[in-house]
Amino acid sequence: MATTNQTLIFLAFFTITSSLCFAFDPSPLQDFCVADLNSQVFVNGFVCKNPTTVTAEDFFLSGFDKPGNTMNLLGSNVTPATIGQMPGLNTLGISFVRIDYAPGGINPPHTHPRASEILVVVEGTLYVGFVTSNLVTSNPNNTFYSKVLHPGDVFVFPQGLVHFQFNYGHSNAVAFAALNSQNPGVAIIANNAFGPKPPISDIVLAKAFQLSKEAVDILQARPWPTN
Repeated sequence: MATTNQTLIFLAFFTITSSLCFAFDPSPLQDFCVADLNSQVFVNGFVCKNPTTVTAEDFFLSGFDKPGNTMNLLGSNVTPATIGQMPGLNTLGISFVRIDYAPGGINPPHTHPRASEILVVVEGTLYVGFVTSNLVTSNPNNTFYSKVLHPGDVFVFPQGLVHFQFNYGHSNAVAFAALNSQNPGVAIIANNAFGPKPPISDIVLAKAFQLSKEAVDILQARPWPTN
């Protein structure tokens, strides 16, 4: 009898932990839950608007045919369609971006803490890649996967892993990407390390990046733009 109970407990635990491992944004429990972006109530997501006030505009966004402004330090521009631009995405677990790259432009190494990303190139040539974590027992190192993409090529970046896209061509490049979160978030590695307010101790950064304290001070004094 004890063995049976232990087996049931194990199966219950396995079921719960397995579902958590594959969970992303919460699944919707109704047709839609259009976000009330003006609500002062804090929940995991956004409060629903009254369905009687919902219109087609809540599910609509235009402008993705227009190139973004790449006249910045990165030479790139991300045009998002996330919960902030489309209230109708609330609880649906999806979002979308357009990324424009000037020649030599980069979408710098960054992560999306809440989403995987699948990217398709529609114009130009991109060098893309991502780095694994070091938790694989058979390969404790960080492995780098990269590819040169041309129009029509598709590449996927797993959730939470550091990745980038770089336009090393002589013409503009354009890509579109879908992400499996209404609010995937973005953490740009350089910005997070050298640009937060208040700053991280330069002693900590010097030790972590194996740099001199003076080099860290120079980096912390630089502007760290987002695109």
